[in-house]
Amino acid sequence: MIIEPKVRGFICVTAHPIGCATNVQRQIDHVVVKGPVPSKRKRVLVLGCSTGYGLASRIVTTFGSGADTVGVSYEKGPEETRTASAGWYNNRAFEKRAQAAGRIAVTVEGDAFSDAIKAETIEAIKANLGQVDLIVYSLASPVRTDPKTGVMYRSAIKPMGTPVTSKTLNTGTGEVSEIEVQPATDEEAEGTVKVMGGEDWELWIAALAEAGVLADGFQSLNYTYLGSELTWPIYHKGTLGRAKGDLDRAAAAIRSQFGEHAAHVVALKAVVTQASSAIPVVPLYGTLLLKVMDEMGIGEGTIEQIDRLFRVKLQGEPALDEDSRVRVDDWELTKTVQDEMARRWWMLTTENLGDLADLGKYRAEFLKLFGFGLGGVDYSADLDPRIPG
Repeated sequence: MIIEPKVRGFICVTAHPIGCATNVQRQIDHVVVKGPVPSKRKRVLVLGCSTGYGLASRIVTTFGSGADTVGVSYEKGPEETRTASAGWYNNRAFEKRAQAAGRIAVTVEGDAFSDAIKAETIEAIKANLGQVDLIVYSLASPVRTDPKTGVMYRSAIKPMGTPVTSKTLNTGTGEVSEIEVQPATDEEAEGTVKVMGGEDWELWIAALAEAGVLADGFQSLNYTYLGSELTWPIYHKGTLGRAKGDLDRAAAAIRSQFGEHAAHVVALKAVVTQASSAIPVVPLYGTLLLKVMDEMGIGEGTIEQIDRLFRVKLQGEPALDEDSRVRVDDWELTKTVQDEMARRWWMLTTENLGDLADLGKYRAEFLKLFGFGLGGVDYSADLDPRIPG
């Protein structure tokens, strides 16, 4: 079949196996060209390993630091007439390249929130790594079933208390408009904390500890995004902000049990991801940020961010903010960047979007997540979607 992008709303329902493999290889090349990343942590567990920051973490630790990895992700496999999800192809491409480099790369496919997948992952660690000394938590899901109660919770990205009116962007049409988002109910706020807060992180650490697969002096990192004042009304001061606060609580609880370096929340910059595309206001902010940071020569994608995290921020004693977080959103939140963002934000209209922001790059980066729009790939080729790149 000829595989083409089919975008519905904020997701692409097809993925290109050769394109996804090419995207993985380009990220590997970025790390290899920059040279080794010093680290004593050689046995790594990545929860949410198939795309975005989780995939980048697996690449940096493997090809920068020579680590062996176990990854966990929930992806859809291919069929004769239907492509797999991009993450499924990414996992196969990463495994192939890591194993060719002499590294262990094992992927567990399934619901990381469940007790069954935790148990399967622990067995994979025992069989392949023995123990882990680094755990990266990079799960992104709109729903979570509590493994103890069986109750399914859904996240709701809404403000708290009062409605919020803000600018937003239809990335398909390029139309800038205003949106009013109604406040969350108490039930929606609770559900968002249950899905996106720190409870599952704590359950993972507890399960790994009980099974004896946590190495002495292990470190766990949980990735988050805090945003700027432009997105705070819906993001940081809304249900998402409440969930992010629960991550800080969980990190402190893990540190109190296992030591001061056992758990840190890592605040990363805004990048183009499938998850962020679903959040009101954030795609408009993202198109603007792409142009502003590129013009200032400090633009970063996922691999650049994670490479800087491990290559710079985690070397020696990590610098922490007042909430014991590692900050890699520092370039985004500089006064120079945010002053220019605010100046342009209030001017943005459908008519001047092309001058002030970069919707073209945003769209291109979005399609690359699914293996489309990459140089060197023959998109006219007739492919069997069951064969990864």
